[in-house]
This record gives sequence, structure tokens and C-alpha cells, in this order.
Amino acid sequence: MFRSVKLFAALLKWPMWPLLKYKVVPEQPIAELALDQSRPLFYICTTESAADLTAIRRICAALHLPDPADSVTLNGSTHPRTLFLEKPHTLLFKRGKTLALEQGQALLHAHLSDPTLNAQLVPVALLWGRAPGKENSIKWLLGEAHAPNWLAKLLIVLISGRHTLVRFSKAVSLQQMAAQFGADQDTAHKLLRMSRFHFYRQRLAATGPKLVNRAQLFNALLAAPALKKAIDDEARSKKISTSAARAEARKLLLEIAADYRASTLRVGDRVLRWLWHKLYTGINVNNADMLRDLAQKGHEIVYVPCHRSHMDYLLLSYVIYQQGLVPPHIAAGINLNFWPAGPIFRRGGAFFIRRSFSGNKLYSAVFREYLCQLFAKGYSIKYYSEGGRSRTGRLLQPKTGMLAMTLQSMLRGIERPVTLVPVYLGYEHVMEVSTYLRELKGSGKQKESVWGVLKAIRNLRDYGYGYVNFGQPLTLNSYLNQQVPDWKQDIDTLEVQKPQWLNPVVADLAQQMMQRINQAAALNSINLIALCLLATDKHVLTRAELAQQISFYLQLQRAVPYTDQITLPAENAEQLIDHALKLQKVSQHNDSFGQLIQLSDDNAILLSYYRNNVLHLFMLPAIIASAILHQRDVSAGELQHIVRQLYPLLQQELFLHLPDVEQYCAAVVQQLLDSGLAEQQGDKYRAPAQHSQGYFMLSLLAHNAEHTLQRYAMVLQLMESQGPQSRAELEKHSHQLAQRLLQLHGINAPEYYDKQLFATLLNALKDCGYSQTDQHSRVSSTASLQQLNDTVSLLLRNEVLQSIQSILPTSTP
Repeated sequence: MFRSVKLFAALLKWPMWPLLKYKVVPEQPIAELALDQSRPLFYICTTESAADLTAIRRICAALHLPDPADSVTLNGSTHPRTLFLEKPHTLLFKRGKTLALEQGQALLHAHLSDPTLNAQLVPVALLWGRAPGKENSIKWLLGEAHAPNWLAKLLIVLISGRHTLVRFSKAVSLQQMAAQFGADQDTAHKLLRMSRFHFYRQRLAATGPKLVNRAQLFNALLAAPALKKAIDDEARSKKISTSAARAEARKLLLEIAADYRASTLRVGDRVLRWLWHKLYTGINVNNADMLRDLAQKGHEIVYVPCHRSHMDYLLLSYVIYQQGLVPPHIAAGINLNFWPAGPIFRRGGAFFIRRSFSGNKLYSAVFREYLCQLFAKGYSIKYYSEGGRSRTGRLLQPKTGMLAMTLQSMLRGIERPVTLVPVYLGYEHVMEVSTYLRELKGSGKQKESVWGVLKAIRNLRDYGYGYVNFGQPLTLNSYLNQQVPDWKQDIDTLEVQKPQWLNPVVADLAQQMMQRINQAAALNSINLIALCLLATDKHVLTRAELAQQISFYLQLQRAVPYTDQITLPAENAEQLIDHALKLQKVSQHNDSFGQLIQLSDDNAILLSYYRNNVLHLFMLPAIIASAILHQRDVSAGELQHIVRQLYPLLQQELFLHLPDVEQYCAAVVQQLLDSGLAEQQGDKYRAPAQHSQGYFMLSLLAHNAEHTLQRYAMVLQLMESQGPQSRAELEKHSHQLAQRLLQLHGINAPEYYDKQLFATLLNALKDCGYSQTDQHSRVSSTASLQQLNDTVSLLLRNEVLQSIQSILPTSTP
């Protein structure tokens, strides 16, 4: 029978050529799946179909993989290279069975009789289109059956052939399976059962669960006990009829709920592919194999990315779709629900959320019930825990509402493991960055509109590279088992639960997710150059000096990586500079002495945003450099003491996380010594000679901590000199002092305008015991604050410290 399939496949080769357009995951299966081309290779597929075999043959030829229609000889016996699990349905007769069981058993026997054989069995999933289908629909009789008849397959190829997904999976070792389980019929059955379940999981990961009719979904939600109770409470509190309250709840569902359409994804895929080619030199994606593995294992994936730009919504969903996975439902701000973007986003899986739930219990109940339903149906979710786009380039302090609702959804009895996946999004150009500083200075936030979209489209140009780095995932089930061993006792399938342990657990989770996002940071030409040039007074370096400093930063991260998840550019320093020149982020001036690389005043402000994306990677090395630079001799113990004092404050502000801070700092010091940026005499460290290249490079590194230390000094000096004052007064006076320093020293950094950073610092000082609150709710210093203030003062330049001290007597009423 397989001969007839091969014959039909050969006949279909040319007729199917214009009908087939495919996406292969992974793109390079030989390299990414570590396939050994010297060993025999077999394929296992779902359906014994001529169309499927034609498609797989064409794809394997393009990938330089063995032909699936060939035979393989093992110890003198010939075996078909491809095993098919099932035959297609027929129009009139009962379908038969494939020879997969006999073929599998024969392969296992061959490996038992000759242990030197070690053939690879590669699962190949072929999906004609990625529409999930709808619940309670009869369409599956034609287009959605797993093994359709020839007429249905003809329709499928005609309609969906140009949206085909091909997924190669890790090879199974037949030798290992035969040695472990034997070669009897039960083992062959086990092999086929594993394969069937594997393909089911792959289909589900690529298409998602079947879609629910929107009207039916709303009716089911309105009938849920928790929402019925909220509707009754709304009717009583507002003295309206239950039907009126129910109508209001339905109106809220219409405002919130997504209207997911597979057709929108297909069109969006084409449009976004064009857009990214127009906008970016390339999109670098890292650690996506982890993502595919989680989906294959049946995890409920919750994506938790950082939020830099409106592009985040499109870029992350596009990347996930290109990895062969179904794009998630996205929690989008209600400000994006404007025509025509709102309806398009909604059909792409966006559900809209208001900035605040406070004072609207019905809205809160409707949203929670909707989110619980998404989890219950098995849809992946994406939300931004920062709550909005970062205006400074640093991660914002997380909002915990969506995380809390995720845990509450688990307490409704989700059976699958729920895993949070942090995502670092990085760009060499953020389209909105020029507006961010204006907003920080106090100008109103511009409302999103169709005119803003048209203006952005008009200004499209090459924006360099984009980066999507998937960080270390956190499985909530395992996390809760460790933190709250009896958490399952709070599961209630009908009511929303809020146990006592929820708030502290959510707060810890939020911090962990932000730390894991930062652990997956991407270094690129723009943020590296920003780190170097912004450390100079005039924002200019010779090309040789810039290349040397970039090379040092890259070597520092290779030798003493912040984490093993950060990504470094493949290009060398000279190539990175050329790339930045091409993007017009810096300018080059030539004279008789050589080349100068310089930032304009406008670009200097903008590039501080990109520097802040990766500042956390260099903050502790910069603190150590400051200590060595500003103190003539400093011991290892003194350096460790300085870092121990500042690390808890930096940890809250920059979401730092290092397993062993002291070991990391010792390695950084050694790297400074090896690179000539520090010298050792006995047990003391000092800076090189003041006019040396090493001293200059050390000062550039130290500058990366200067703005942070200056803000710390402002608050600490205020607390010591002004005595107890209210939290609001302290934040206000700190911000006013920052504005004065901006004028005196020509500082123009976004973080000086961000009032939230001062609030974060005050929280950290309280948590670390440096401040306390008296009976009048006034903030005052503790005894240990003086020691911290002395340490910070030792790390600052004298002129900046003098300015702070001279301003203080007149800076507050």
C-alpha cells in the first residue's frame, strides 16, 4: 500500500508546488536538534497521505535531510524510512490500519540483534493551516479531521496549503528504547502511543484549544456562580433590577473580551513579516526551544514581558507564532481600544483592561471570571506586569493585579501546570523614546489614535535589531508546593478565593519575574555605545578609545557574566560602531589626528534610555570601580562592605539577583586587575596612574553608577539635614533637589525626572532598616543611615557632593 502512496506523491509533486508554502520549526533541524547524519534516520508521521508525503519530501530536500520515500537497509533487511500512524478516512469504506506496528517492531528487533545500530526516529508533524476550529462545530467533518479523506484533503490543501507548519522534534534513540523496553509487540504499541500523544500535544501547542462561540461564552460567564453573585450585589447597591445589572455585565464583557480569529493571524503574519523587514535589520530570538518544550509538555504558559514600546504587542506575538506556537491572548490597555487598531487587536487575541478596578466591583468580577475562563479553556496569556511602558528604560516596579488573578485562577482548579515565562524585549530604536522624556518632564501623555499610527508609519525606517529573549521559566505549581505546601486546600471551583498567603506570595513572584527578565538582557551596539559615550563630559571619544571600552565591557560579561542567560553580540567592537553609524545614532568626525565618535545633545538624551536597559549588568562593577577610583587604597574586605551596604537598595531599584554577591564581586575585581584597570599592592587595590589608559577606562566604568549614587546622596543628605518629615514632603524635596542639580551640572538623564525612583528608594531604605516612621507618620533616619551616607559620599565626585551640601539649606521651606 505504501508503494501506491509513493506513486501518488510523485505525481503530486508539481501540481502541489504552487499550493504549498511552509514554515519549518526549528529552522535548522539538523543543527538545532543535533541530528547525526552518519547514523540511520527514520521519520514518523501521523497520516499515510500522498499530499503529506509530497510536502515532507519537498521540505526534507530543502533541508538536506534524507528522502522520506526512500528505504533504509539495516543488517541486510530493508525498512521503509517513514512510519505512518494512521490511514486517512475514506468516503465509502472503513479505513484500514497502517503497517506502523509491524515496522516499529522490526526496527526494535534489528537493534536488539545488533547493539551497534543506533538509528534515529524523528517525529515530523505536518499541520495544514493553524486554525483551531470551533467547539460544537461540524466543520471538523471536512477541514479539521486529523486524518481527512481525499476530498477533504484536497480542500485543505487548496485553502490552507500556503499556511503549512512543519515541526521536527528531537530524535528518539531506537537502540536505547530497544535496550530498555525490549522489542515485543507491547513495546511497539508503546512507541506508537507515545507518538500519537506527542502529535496531539504538538497540534494543540500550534493551534490552541478550539474556539468558543462568543455568545455562548458570555452566557456561560453570566451564569457562573461568582458572577451571578456580583450581579445581584450590583443590583442591590445601585437599586436597579437584576436584568439591568446583568445587561451592564454583558456590556463589560463586550468591552473586555477578545474575538480571536485565525484569519486575522494569517493576515497579520504577512503584514508583520513585511513590517519587520521594513523596520529591522533582524529579530534575534533566544531560548525559544525552552518555550516549545513547555508547550509540548502541556504547560499553561503565561508570558510576562517587560514593556518598552507599543511594538511589544506585535513583536512578541509574531515571534511566538513563528516558533510554531499559538499566539497568546494579550491583556492590552483600554487606551489601545481605538478604531481601527482596537478591533484588529481584539481579533488578534487582545482583551482590554482598564488601568484601575477600584470602586467597580462588577467590573472586577467580570474581568476575573473572564480570565479564569481563558485559563480553564487552555489559552496561553500574555500581560505586562509593569502596567505601562517604561519611560526611562529601566524596569518599572511591578503591578501585582494580573499575577494575583493568575493564582486565583489556579485556585479554581486548573489541572495543567501553569508556568510563567519572563521575556526581555530589547530594541536598538524605540519609536516612542523621543516622547518619553517630555512626559517625564510633565507634559501630558499623548492619547493613542489613528493619526498617531499614520504618523508613525510615515516615519518608518531602519531601526536596527530587535531582541526577544525568553528567560528562566517559573512553574507556579512547583513554586506554591515549596512556599505554601497546603495551597491546594484553598481550591474552590465555584468561588474566587483570596487566602491569607496570596498577597505576600504574589509580591515575591512579581519581584522574581522582574529579576528573571533582567537576567535575560541583550547587549547590542546601541546600549554598549551609550554606556561608553554617556560616561564622558562631552559625549565624545576617539574611535580607538570607544572600541577599546566596548571590547572591555564584552570581555567583562564573558569572563564574569551577570547570568549565563544574557546575550552578547557576535560582532566585534569595530563592527558595532559601524552599525551604530549606519543607524545615525552617533556621528563620526575625521581630522588629522584620527576619528572621533560623538553624540549630539539630542541623541545623548535619547541614548540614556538604551543605556538604562542594561545598566543593571554593570552596576556592581561600576560601584567597585568608583570605590577603587575615589579611594587611594581599598582592601577586598572594604569593597565587600561597600557592596553589602548598597546591594539591597540596588536590588530593589534594578531587580538585581546574584546567587553569591561576594564571589561575583571578587571575580569582577580580578577582571579589573587582569585588564589593567586596577592595581594590587599587598592586600590593597588602587587605580592605575591618573594619566594612564587604564585609569581612563576605570573612570568610564565608574560613571555608570554616578547618577544612581547622586540620587542616593540627595535623599540621604535630606533625611539627615532636614530631620523627620512626611513621605510626600521627602519625595517632593528630593525631586526639587534633583532638578537643581540638573541645572548646575548640565545633567540630562530621564531618571532624574522620574518621581517613582525616589519612592522606590524610600521603600528600600525602610525595608533595609535605614529609615523608620514615627507616630506622626513622618520619615526619619536610623543610626545606620549615617554609615550608609558616609559610604555613598566616598563614592561621589567632590564637586557633585559639594553641590548637594550647598543647596540643602535653601532647598526646602
